[in-house]
Amino acid sequence: MAKIAASQSGAVLAKSATVASQKGNDMPRTWHDDSGAASLNSEGLPNAGIDYYISTQTIQETMGDNPSNKSYMVSISGKTLAENLEMLKKITSAIQDGDQSANIAAVELNLACPNIVGKPTIGYDFEQMEDVMKQVSSLPCFTSDKPLFPLGVKLPPYFDRPHFEMAAAILNKYKHILSYAASINTIGNALAVDYHAEMPSVRANNGYAGLSGPAVKHTALANVRQMRELLDDAIDVVGVGGVQSG
Repeated sequence: MAKIAASQSGAVLAKSATVASQKGNDMPRTWHDDSGAASLNSEGLPNAGIDYYISTQTIQETMGDNPSNKSYMVSISGKTLAENLEMLKKITSAIQDGDQSANIAAVELNLACPNIVGKPTIGYDFEQMEDVMKQVSSLPCFTSDKPLFPLGVKLPPYFDRPHFEMAAAILNKYKHILSYAASINTIGNALAVDYHAEMPSVRANNGYAGLSGPAVKHTALANVRQMRELLDDAIDVVGVGGVQSG
């Protein structure tokens, strides 16, 4: 993360965290097309655990002197709703009790990864998405006149207009706590085959993985445009996916 902080990036967003650290899926879990047009990944959320990403030491070591005053942001992707709520409480304590030189500027709630075993990705299960947002909004850090910290959400890609509308309708209900929506996550269930080995190029999940890279740019652009049309003006839209410059 220190390399990102030292780059020309506008901010640093930490890797999506779970409550406990985890190694992720077996290797190989990524694949890159020789032309550079596409990549696949089935990482399995490898991360150091939420306590690492919100510690004063980690933030200070990541940001360094921070002469351009970049923001440090935390991302969470719990295995269950209870884990997400637990991590938000931990972040609240870190902000209220921590060293002000290690400031957490915002938190991103990842709705684009599976949350409950046997259920779809949260962003595709609108009943689950509504429940997540409702319970998150009831936490003390969001119930005062001004939220303790800005909250964003990471969204999966949508392909049908009714799905855009349903997702936006839910998010608009929580515009009082929601600062932005990042769109898109990878396009799921892509497959690359190693024709020499006659097997999938990615080992995990029977070879099915998330598609990223330049190949997803036009899907991402359409998602950003439709979300901007549907979301309340109080909610910013952050474009992600296939971006190579700017």
